[in-house]
Amino acid sequence: MAHAIRFHQTGGPEVLRWEEVTVGDPGPDEVRIRHVAVGLNFADTYFRTGLYPAPLPAGLGVEASGVIEAVGQDVTHVAEGDRVTYTGSPLGAYSTERVMPADSLIKLPEEISCETAAAMTMRGLTSAYLLRRIHPLRAGDTVLLHAAAGGVGLIFSQWAKLLGITVIGTVSSEEKAEIARAHGCDHIIYYRRENVAKRVRELTGGQGVPVVFDSIGKDTVAGSMAALRRRGLLVCFGTASGVPPLDAMQLAVHGSLFVTRPALADYIAEPAERAALADELFGHVASGRITVEINQRYSLQDAVRAHREMETGRTTGFSVFVL
Repeated sequence: MAHAIRFHQTGGPEVLRWEEVTVGDPGPDEVRIRHVAVGLNFADTYFRTGLYPAPLPAGLGVEASGVIEAVGQDVTHVAEGDRVTYTGSPLGAYSTERVMPADSLIKLPEEISCETAAAMTMRGLTSAYLLRRIHPLRAGDTVLLHAAAGGVGLIFSQWAKLLGITVIGTVSSEEKAEIARAHGCDHIIYYRRENVAKRVRELTGGQGVPVVFDSIGKDTVAGSMAALRRRGLLVCFGTASGVPPLDAMQLAVHGSLFVTRPALADYIAEPAERAALADELFGHVASGRITVEINQRYSLQDAVRAHREMETGRTTGFSVFVL
């Protein structure tokens, strides 16, 4: 019998339940996949708490990797026995197996394990579009990246180093600073005890940075705007501390700034663009130019503990559920 983590009401980690589920045969354009590893992402908590609404009861998780066990009619780009990874809707990755649409699946190169794929598909593709699609960054540019020791931060900083981009990263502790530096972050700001915008100005000769990548949200948006140079771009790609209130007049006050709130789904919706970003990401990981070190492994039955540790900041880097 297949099992899945589901929730029947929104709330804290305690609402997550380990349940038996029935998994049928795939229909047209669908596959049945047996999961080997499942990604644990902070965005999962947004669905659990209701920040991102979902019809209840609901499954959880949008990222996993595994082996295709059956394919439905009209599925041509993957076959039974293929190792694949995915990120994106519909919810339900926290499961031992599932039937899902085939069009979101990405074949895995032999050099990349299912655990590595589950840890980095969402974070890696996020880093890919942030660095390669959002703004025309060039070698020699300096950017500010919040949460530099998080999963996106570790891939982003390594990739930025390959592109010749200097990263100023914010972290909360010495431990996280060490991790961020080891993965290519050039300058560290301890956001709990330093003035982020002031330090950025000091590090950039008073100019500020052309782009700030902010996954924190409400707690950091004011400092992010103050750290930007004239006509800079604020990229709000996450809301770990809540949705930031944005006053359009403040964009003018801080130098005619631009702001975007991108979603990964809109950068991988087209198969050709998804393939291009995935190929670039997988190429870097397979060659060792970007490393993905899994720091936390949980069983799927331990989803409650995993969410508690993630929300209280006790996790670093990459986390997966191993089946």
